[in-house]
Amino acid sequence: MPGTRCYGTEQEMNIVDLHVHSNKSDGSLSPTELVDYALEKGLSAFALTDHDTTDGIGEALKAAEGRPIEVIPGIEFSSEYEGADIHIVGLYIDYESDFFKRRLTSFVNGRIIRNKEMCRRLTEYGIPVSYEELTAEFPNCVITRAHYAKYMLKHGYTKSLKEAFDRYIGDRGPCFVPRKKITPMRAVEIILKAGGFPILAHPLLYHMGSSRLERLVSLLKDMGLQGLEAVYSTYSPSDEREMRVLASKYDLCISGGSDYHGTSKPGLDLATGYGRLFIPEEILDQIKIRHKWIKEHPEQLRRTKILFTDLDGTLLNSKKTISSYTREVLTAWSQAGHKLVLSSGRDINSVADVKNEIQLSLPGMYLIGYNGGQIYDCGQQKTLYKAALTLSQTAYIIEASEKAGVHVHTYSDTHIVTPRDDEELVYYRRVIKTPVIFSPNVTDALTDGPCKCIAIELKDAQKLENFRLSLLDWAKEEGVSMIYSNPYYLEFFPSCAGKGAAVGKLCEILGINPYFSVAAGDAQNDLSMIEAAGMGIAMINGSEDVKMAATTITAYDNDHDGLAHVLYDLI
Repeated sequence: MPGTRCYGTEQEMNIVDLHVHSNKSDGSLSPTELVDYALEKGLSAFALTDHDTTDGIGEALKAAEGRPIEVIPGIEFSSEYEGADIHIVGLYIDYESDFFKRRLTSFVNGRIIRNKEMCRRLTEYGIPVSYEELTAEFPNCVITRAHYAKYMLKHGYTKSLKEAFDRYIGDRGPCFVPRKKITPMRAVEIILKAGGFPILAHPLLYHMGSSRLERLVSLLKDMGLQGLEAVYSTYSPSDEREMRVLASKYDLCISGGSDYHGTSKPGLDLATGYGRLFIPEEILDQIKIRHKWIKEHPEQLRRTKILFTDLDGTLLNSKKTISSYTREVLTAWSQAGHKLVLSSGRDINSVADVKNEIQLSLPGMYLIGYNGGQIYDCGQQKTLYKAALTLSQTAYIIEASEKAGVHVHTYSDTHIVTPRDDEELVYYRRVIKTPVIFSPNVTDALTDGPCKCIAIELKDAQKLENFRLSLLDWAKEEGVSMIYSNPYYLEFFPSCAGKGAAVGKLCEILGINPYFSVAAGDAQNDLSMIEAAGMGIAMINGSEDVKMAATTITAYDNDHDGLAHVLYDLI
């Protein structure tokens, strides 16, 4: 693979700027005005890298037609890593590809949900504003908190932009809703799949410390990162040297940019930053050489992924099966070398029943049952991991349920175990075909602690909630999680289990970096799984808390191949 080189800064060289913003995100100049200004500044090329949007690229390219300047189609993705906001710049994006348009649409859907919630909270705090009013005020813009602040100032709700942030929409403000962001690893993957060149933007601005930053660079390199922004407006000569050394260590191309925003960043100019910036065209030449190489060797960038998918409401449609299109996409996923995990709150035998009923038998398949309590390898036909309640904990839950008049059952390795037959058990077994053992003393029918217990109340939701509340202190002391899998089902399992814990455990067993994992779900018991995975997919038919936690929301529901349409772009 072509390597990187260092360059001098002779003033006769052509210069470029590979990190520039227009008013299509948070800059002040239009794309056309940027082209004019770039020519005035003597640039031979610049990259338009607006935040999470490519809306200005067409205009910029048209403005540059027949003029001595190259406009590089780009983007700057906002992502999240260990609580830090990390930016990934993409150059030479195929911004008109169907794949890239779908991904941006997904980001927009997530932003809309977040922005509508912020409008609701502001209204509750005496600042009535609807999402429709906000977007009408700022047409054709990616709505950020700055737009909320400008709205409040213009309409007299605050006396300054600072007051809007301090009182309402700052990081700790009562009306702020954090937007769930993709990981930087996922941003790198999206850029590569769109034919682009991914670069870690302004690494020193994250204040991560050398070892933590290097760990991030290593992870991103493994995902396919190709460049590092070592030349930047705020860098000192020693900062630049440090970043060049880091880039060289991981065989990354050098990139450079002013991060020009116009009047939004006073004193920072295009091409020259704060006066000392100089980005020779040779930096772009090396990027072009590497970009050509990676496009000619796509096999070098393929990575094994693992999909954890919930069943009901996610993978399965209302008829408890999958369509031919979903089957086709899952088959292609497996044939590409990726892993598939059916993850459910059901007992492991019932998950296996579903697998057989939908006739899904693919290489690299695993089952997770009991909300993460058991992991089963379909290929080796053996359990890889199991976490269980103790027999005494099980007895306590059963005894408490008897006093509360709430149905509870549990599981042996092969059977449902419950004190009696009742309406709730009949309802539960409409779909679950696992055989039943009736035993007045449930623990007598168990040889080991079960992976979970489940309480069911079909008619009185408050009764079930009162039962949960009565066990809060005990559950906390015992390390037992209580989670609703739907409004009628309250599940008990060890706190060390859970679908999220199972994501980490199976990735560890298989030697797959969790950042390369994908999780899809629709209900509360899928939350930990979605949060633990490198990419979280919420079904559009899912609960609002799941949508808020996910990085991607499907465009279609589970009856219209919602998961398959997203998965197709991940293969």
